Amino acid sequence: MLPLAHRPSRQASCPIKVSFEFFPPKTDEMEATLWSSIERLAPLDPHFVSVTYGAGGSTRERTHATVSRLVRETQLKPAAHLTCVAATKDEVDNVVRSYWDAGVRHVVALRGDPVGGLGTAYEPHPDGYRRTCDLVAGIKSVGDFEVSVSAYPEKHPEAASLDADIDVLQQKVDCGADRAITQFFFDNDVYFRYLDRVRARGINIPIIPGIVPVQNFKQTANFAAKTGASIPAWLAARFEGLDNDVETRKLIAAAVAAEQVIDLVDRGVNEIHFYTMNRADLVYAICRLLGLRNQAERVAA
Repeated sequence: MLPLAHRPSRQASCPIKVSFEFFPPKTDEMEATLWSSIERLAPLDPHFVSVTYGAGGSTRERTHATVSRLVRETQLKPAAHLTCVAATKDEVDNVVRSYWDAGVRHVVALRGDPVGGLGTAYEPHPDGYRRTCDLVAGIKSVGDFEVSVSAYPEKHPEAASLDADIDVLQQKVDCGADRAITQFFFDNDVYFRYLDRVRARGINIPIIPGIVPVQNFKQTANFAAKTGASIPAWLAARFEGLDNDVETRKLIAAAVAAEQVIDLVDRGVNEIHFYTMNRADLVYAICRLLGLRNQAERVAA
């Protein structure tokens, strides 16, 4: 296997598309970090950028404000996350219409976490959309949106089996989903086995791998445990003993993520979604390794 620095660029034969996920800021400091990251990553010309969403007024308003600013002040194509947690159909439809009025044409439709948090039972609002597929159909009825949904290579934690979870994905597609973005994973074989099973079921929408560059291993491992994503032993070993060594952790994180995305591309993947955690450094470096260049460099070339 060639070292990363000596591998040929894949852009000439198979252009790589990337997309980035951000979350709306809660403080002035977090807002500065977010927009600094957006400014850093925007010149890479992502396919789209998504902004996460939570139930409740304040989070919803922050998402809308972030998405609206993206439309007004950048050339990026924002995708607004939307859930059906703790809201009536009318309330959700009003949010969808507000996105349309703001110039948004892409929504990431998610059921959302239970009100009581991960691990508790999900209870749909009595007057709301009960399932993600219902939400997808509702969004499509409001406007001609592009709709992305989630997919789980290791199955959703609440699903009885992987086959049952693929049934849910099929329902989303039947209701109009245009693409699926996966939960993060660290073993690429898991993704490709999942893709084989999805395609065998006749589901042909793009299944975009979601990648999380590890900023903090303990936090990532805790989140993975809640969402059903496995942590390979080799990955834990790479971060072992580095709790207080931030600089080495960053180097290890960059190497791990770079290895993963380069392997995905080598195996035929040409679109990757990055969970940025509102930080641009690792994601930008990985995109450079993939051969992506900012707009000024492309013009100069």
